[in-house]
Amino acid sequence: MLSKESKIYIAGHNGLVGSAIWNNLKSRGYNNLIGRSHKELDLTDQYAVKKFFDEERPDAVVLAAAFVGGIMANSLYRADFIMMNMKIQCNVISESYAHGVKKLLFLGSTCIYPKNAPQPMKEDCLLTSPLEYTNEEYAIAKIAGLKMCESYNLQYGTNYIAVMPTNLYGPNDNFHLENSHVMPAMMRKVYLARLIHDGAWEMIRKDLSIRPVGANIKENGETVRYVIDGSSDEATILKVLDFYGISDNRVVLWGTGTPLREFLWSEDMADASVHVLLNVDFKDIIGIEKYSSVHYGIKADGVVDRNHSTGRGGAIPSLGEIRNCHINVGTGKELTIRELSELVVKAVGFTGTVEFDATKPDGTMRKLIDVGKLHSLGWTHRVEIEDGVGRLFEWYKESLA
Repeated sequence: MLSKESKIYIAGHNGLVGSAIWNNLKSRGYNNLIGRSHKELDLTDQYAVKKFFDEERPDAVVLAAAFVGGIMANSLYRADFIMMNMKIQCNVISESYAHGVKKLLFLGSTCIYPKNAPQPMKEDCLLTSPLEYTNEEYAIAKIAGLKMCESYNLQYGTNYIAVMPTNLYGPNDNFHLENSHVMPAMMRKVYLARLIHDGAWEMIRKDLSIRPVGANIKENGETVRYVIDGSSDEATILKVLDFYGISDNRVVLWGTGTPLREFLWSEDMADASVHVLLNVDFKDIIGIEKYSSVHYGIKADGVVDRNHSTGRGGAIPSLGEIRNCHINVGTGKELTIRELSELVVKAVGFTGTVEFDATKPDGTMRKLIDVGKLHSLGWTHRVEIEDGVGRLFEWYKESLA
């Protein structure tokens, strides 16, 4: 059990979920928190991660750091998505074990589930059929992460829990058009189209100064790289924004608008994560009261001594096969991408048109998760999508102030 004095390392504490988890823990009186920016600690660097754990020796770890993006980013950077995420996970999980971390919470994604999984998707449908191709690399990395947690628990008696959130949105969301998720990308596109129509160039430049936009545009048979910010000329700004389907009072979105998606407010996700971190153990998930655990001796320098264990690890044959120990985190509710665009249009006060380009991929047609396990562990969501979209737009406007 973690106390208020426990040292908790939140990997990815500046991100969408990590920052919300940090604030949630603070609000509960957990003040001994550690965070490092990417500039301060590159989690893909094995030696840097080991040095960090040697120095800080956290009692608990929340692994909320990841290399993420939407359909376009997943398609362009397939090697990066699998390699970067695998490195982050292997480094943090292995060093957590080597340094005797008491509790680890791993954050994955519901993209781990098969493209044609039965809806709503239960945890048990993992690895039952092929994945969605457009985010296959990211999904495989996240599956590996949850399996690492599960396998360490079974072999070494650790207490590592994996949670799989649905599509998240909220404060500190990523609005960069090249690699953002569907809702923030859609919201920014609609807002910029409105600003172009209003002739609000001061606001457009402020937006681009905070979040520059890059695009690879084909011209005369060659690909030209453009990067625009607040200092760029109007013609170039309009050219690059048009590449992303943003023009005067008109927005073009990828796909048909018919896919169904579930969305969870990031602060709700943080509350669920902290609930699991503080109240749920591996034995609770696999449904047994007594679970064989390992208690390795700890040397004076804090390093785990595998030669002096007082217990045994490994799977327990009498329990049979233990798998799918992760926990879905979501609302259990869904809406179409077109319906989402209507909520965004209303929140932004957009009077123009939103069109869908059916020649572009839709991604998975439906991704609704079953949240029965989460509810049985004592947590349900609070923020509904109709309220959340408005909250996100207010945060976005404040970020431009």
